Amino acid sequence: MVKINGEEVSIESGLSLEEVIVNQGYTIEKTVVELNGEIIPKAQYKQTNIKDGDALEVISFVGGG
Repeated sequence: MVKINGEEVSIESGLSLEEVIVNQGYTIEKTVVELNGEIIPKAQYKQTNIKDGDALEVISFVGGG
């Protein structure tokens, strides 16, 4: 189990941060992700693996006028 925006979520073991974000319905280009209190650069999303007990805060930006 991991926490995403404060909610416990069951995810498959060994997924990358990018896979978790996409599986949760977010758009990579419009998100900022904090993993265990540290902001992760988009360039590292594919290389960053999520493990049991991790906490993610995902902020998604929406354009408008």
